[in-house]
Formats: sequence, C-alpha cells, structure tokens
Amino acid sequence: MVVTFATVGFESLGISQLSAILKREGHEVHLAFSVSLFHDRDHLHVPFLARMFDDRQRVIDKIRETQPDVLAFSVLTATYQWALSIAREAKSLRPGVKVIFGGVHPSALPDRVIDQPEVDIVVIGEADLAFPRICAALENGGLTGQEISNTLYKLPDGTRVRGPQDGFVMDLDSLPHYDKAIWEEYVPQHDSYLTMASRGCPYRCTFCFNSFFANLPGDKKTGYIRQRSVDHVMEELRVVKARYRPRLIRFYDDVFIINKPWLKEFCERYGEEIGLPFQVEIHANYMSEDIARMLAEAGCVQVDLGVQSANESFKRRVVKRSEKNDKVAESIAWLKKYHIHVRAHHLFGLPGEPLESQEMARQLFLRSTPGMIDTYFVMFYPGTEIVGQALASGRITAADVEKMNDGLELTVFLRPNRTIQPEHLPIYRGYQVVLKLMPQVPAWLRPHLDPKFFSKAPPFVSNLALFCADVVFSLGRLSVSHILYAKYNLYHIWRHICERMGWPVRGATRIRIDRRFPPTVAPPKALGLNRQ
Repeated sequence: MVVTFATVGFESLGISQLSAILKREGHEVHLAFSVSLFHDRDHLHVPFLARMFDDRQRVIDKIRETQPDVLAFSVLTATYQWALSIAREAKSLRPGVKVIFGGVHPSALPDRVIDQPEVDIVVIGEADLAFPRICAALENGGLTGQEISNTLYKLPDGTRVRGPQDGFVMDLDSLPHYDKAIWEEYVPQHDSYLTMASRGCPYRCTFCFNSFFANLPGDKKTGYIRQRSVDHVMEELRVVKARYRPRLIRFYDDVFIINKPWLKEFCERYGEEIGLPFQVEIHANYMSEDIARMLAEAGCVQVDLGVQSANESFKRRVVKRSEKNDKVAESIAWLKKYHIHVRAHHLFGLPGEPLESQEMARQLFLRSTPGMIDTYFVMFYPGTEIVGQALASGRITAADVEKMNDGLELTVFLRPNRTIQPEHLPIYRGYQVVLKLMPQVPAWLRPHLDPKFFSKAPPFVSNLALFCADVVFSLGRLSVSHILYAKYNLYHIWRHICERMGWPVRGATRIRIDRRFPPTVAPPKALGLNRQ
C-alpha cells in the first residue's frame, strides 16, 4: 500500500515515527512537504513574502506523482484549513484515496473533523497502533464496519464507526527508530537533529494540549509518561552521528530531566558514546545543581525553561503550574554556573492575569537573567482548559470558539491576537521589548530598561528594538539555534529561486556515511495485525 504524508511548516516526529512503523509493515511511504516560507503557522507570518515564496503546488505535485492509496495529515489547529484544502484537491486528483486526519486538533474534535467531506478517517490520540491496523484493514477488504482502536471513520452511507480508546503504548523500545530519510530532502539533518527520549508530561497546564490528551484513553490504568531505554536512545544516536554528524541534537521531550536515575545513565553514556552538543526542555521543579552539572558534563549547551508567569498564586490557581519564583531563579543560576545557555519562555495575555504580573516577571528576570527570554502571546486551542476560562471571563465568545474549532482567525505566537484588550496592548508591548532586551544588554543597564518608555514610544521604535533583540544580538552572540534557523530559511529561499529558474539544487541534508538503523521486527500480536 502507498501512503503519502502531507505536512507544512516544520519537521514532525509523529510522521517520522509512523513512517518507520509503516515501512516495517512493508508499506511504501512518501512525504509531501511545504516549507511555507514566511508563513510557518507558528512564529512567522509576512503575507507578501509568503505569497512570493508559496510552495503549495509542490505538495500537490508530490501527491500526483506518488498516487497514494492513503493520504495522511498530522494536524494542528493552525494547519487545519491548509490540510483540508490539500485533501480537497487530492480527492479531485485521485477520488479513491483515503484521507486520514490525526494529531492534536482532530483528537480534540473528532466528530467535527469527520464531518468534513474531505476526511474519511480520524485517528484519536497516539496513532502507533491504530495507523497500521487501518492500513491492514484497507488492504484486506476495506473498512466495512469493524471497530479499530483510537479510530473514527464513516461508511459510504454516512454511518460513523468508532473503536474503543486504548491506552498509550508503554514500551517505546518496541517502536522502530524515527524515519528521518523522508525528511533529508528538505530538512538539514546534519545541522540540527530532532528526537525524543520520552513521551508525556507530568503537568496539565491549562493552555497546553496535555491538559486533555493525557485523559483520552478509556483505560486509565496505562500511564502517560513513558521513556525509551538509554540503550534504545544510544542506538539511534550512534547511527545519527555516523550518518549526519549533526551540529546539534535537539530533544523535544516535554520534561527531559524527570527521571534522575535514567538521566544519570544517559549523561554518562552520551558524553562517552555520542559527544555532540545537545539541548533539552526542562521544568524548574525537577532542577538541581547536580542535574545542571550532569547535563553540562554530557555536552548540553542549551535548555528551554517554561516560566510563563511570575505571579505565583495566579499561576498555581489558573495555569496549574506550581513552581516558585525562587526555584526558577535558582535553576537559572545553577545552569549559568555550568555555562548552559538558558532560554526562558514567558506568556502574555493569560485570561484573568493582573497586569502587575508583568512587573513581577521583570523583577524575577532582573534577579536572575537567563541567556534569552522568548515572549509569546497566549493562543487558545480546542480541548484545552484555558478555553473554558476565557469563555467564563468574557475574553472570548461562543462565536470565537466556533472559529477556533475550524482553525480560522489564527495568528502567530509572537503577535497579540484580537482577544487582547486594546488598552493592555501598549503595556504588554513595553514589557515584551524590555524582557527581550534584558539578556542582551550589560547588567548595569538592565534596571534602567523602562517598559513605560517603550509603551509610549512610536511602534517603529519598539519593532526595531524587538528586531535587534531577536536577530542582531542573537546572531551577533553566535546563538546556535538562531544561526541554524537563519541557515534553514536561507537555504529554502535559494532552493525556491532555483526551482523557479529550473536550476538543479541539491537536497538539504549532507550524508557522511550511508549507515542505517538495524532492522526491527514488528510484533504482530501486540499490534493486532493480520497481514497476509
């Protein structure tokens, strides 16, 4: 069976995992990828440049070329309308293709998504077991009313069939390593290699998909936080080092440091067996000086630390985050002691948060300044608890929720959305500029950065300051993540020009040694497959 994944904006580990599983089952897998320069549905949106570098047709051409039996999408709310438009055109090109929607957005709204005429099947929750079962059923007579776990589909007469919601896969070592070959053409694996050593998060922050995703299974006996063995991770990274020798390994785990015995073994072996710079995401409540030292000795060069708000009582009550400001400051100090770059995350516009919370954040970061402060405006997503909070407070209306559920009127995290009260926008903007500049200026100057000045300054002054903080200072300090992001975009700008001119262009990834992962044998009984 031929399966083509279509996606936009960024590399998806979910697609990499499913591709590896399907290839292990003997299916032919392809990728139709839109880089979508200047409109990545996350951070960046410059409309006139996005139109100039639009590569949507590349996705359609790939679908036409591969002639898939199954066209699959891993869908976020921000990519939902894009996915529907691609599915619609694919159906006109190949009427018999089965379209599968999975990911966070369909998992939150399965019945709404299956209503769409372009969508045949919805996978709810993790798809590691459901997807190969769907493909096996399609090969062996089709979907004719049988129930498949974590799956909702519709019959030709419109009848909906939904299987039970199974628990999460507990043994992550039973899954094959991520298939990165499908990304090599467009994502430079030799620059930055993305992976995960665990799944799940111990927290249920109200703005995060984990607040509902963890509760999807009907069987509550299975856990949500799962880790691969250190052996399994090392096996992957030894191949990655030989094949690509990337400049940076990026671990995308929700909280990388959650299991200290596992972390100790990982750090000891990583430094000896891999020895490449890496970055992780952490939580202050799990941080200690011992962990900072272990990470540094293993080669960790950057951590991402979610702070979100410095108003402790509000954060605990509304956001469901329990870390104290003293613990945040202590964590930053430990990491800086061991020369690990700290990138802190801060949110503006949380429903019901007092404006004075922003001054609390400024004081916190003055006391312990990280290497970078990323600021974001809160976004509302289906299924998350914060949507109910925003409705109750009047921040959003029922009509807003309807548009959100359809993936409409979204903006990017770096810009305020229209639910922010207009009189608060200048205040947020002032603090945004100050927090962005704070790590980039000398310590003696930081207390003198005045949010009121930037709140009252003309917009071009604030925008120039933000540009300097995000681009000029970061690149000037040789920030690895900023340099690799700039390099990625420059490559695709050049590639787009070459393709328009009909010039040959090499793939994005430089392969050093053609080494591949050792074959893994699928456990048919565990997957419930019956392939002839």
